Amino acid sequence: MPSFEDAKKEFRAALAGAQDAPALEAVRIAFLGRKGRLGALMAEVAAQPEAERAAAGRAANEAKAEMERAFAAARAALDERESAAREEREWIDVTEPGQWPAAGHLHPVSAAIAEITDIFSTVGFTRVRAPEIDWDWYAFEALNMPKDHPARDDWETFFVAETRTQSAQGAKGKVVLTPHTTNVQVRALEKGVLPLRLININRVYRRQSDVTHTPMFHQFEGLMVDKNLTIGDLKGVLEHFVRAYFGPARAARLRPHHFRFTEPSFEIDISCDLCGGRGGSCRVCKSGWLELGGAGMVHPNVLKSGGVDPDVYTGFAFGWGVERTLTMRQGMAIDDIRILYRDDLRFVEQF
Repeated sequence: MPSFEDAKKEFRAALAGAQDAPALEAVRIAFLGRKGRLGALMAEVAAQPEAERAAAGRAANEAKAEMERAFAAARAALDERESAAREEREWIDVTEPGQWPAAGHLHPVSAAIAEITDIFSTVGFTRVRAPEIDWDWYAFEALNMPKDHPARDDWETFFVAETRTQSAQGAKGKVVLTPHTTNVQVRALEKGVLPLRLININRVYRRQSDVTHTPMFHQFEGLMVDKNLTIGDLKGVLEHFVRAYFGPARAARLRPHHFRFTEPSFEIDISCDLCGGRGGSCRVCKSGWLELGGAGMVHPNVLKSGGVDPDVYTGFAFGWGVERTLTMRQGMAIDDIRILYRDDLRFVEQF
């Protein structure tokens, strides 16, 4: 008769040595699988003498049932051990203070844009947007800069297409990456809703890169058109912004200049925060003052381009660089504007 007792003993010994699920499964296959030890012994039952065959069959069934019970018990014991180990490994104290995930924040330029918007909103300026990819007409020609005028060279413009289209005002010219946010002016005037008081903050592009320039930067363009506006109104708005953004003790000045789209025109300078207004060896300002942007009374030709009668309405406009304005804020101590876009977390995380 096949030795089922020996098979059971060997099976129990193998189960005792199986310490994990793969080892336990290997034991099951070796003894209870289709080609396992028990199957081979049961195949011998048919070859037993008829008188012994019934007893051998009973022994085979009993051995199979006992071995399956032993395997189930070993499987349950292993599951219990693994569960206890997992509970110990994954145990946490729910009363212990948690760790907050690191939270991001606005980039300094984005924060400056939001604050600039808020400051001008207190004196009635509404935020609008003009395209940052625009027709030559709105970027130059409608702003009193005819084709091939040398003043266009100052902007070092990126032209992106040669396509031309026709409008009621004629050819709109090439497509450009806007070199200044002043392209909002005629677009706003064309709507014919007067008086108006708006601010456009957007990305602009020029082929420049040094300590005070980047090829892509942001400007905020203010425009106010109404009856009987004067330079005094312009000066008052700019002084309001300087006091609100830089503080009441900061010095600013209007310096006569020439822009094709304003008459008279001014550049706006602020005392350099980096050197305290001393100038000399300062790598940013050189003179104690740093230009932040331009301003002036809207040129009559620009008003005409937007369908506005310059004999009835006047206006003023100003355009400042956001990044340059930000670097001149007290305590920023930025002597190279390009650091704002160098993806250096050591810099960004200070704010």
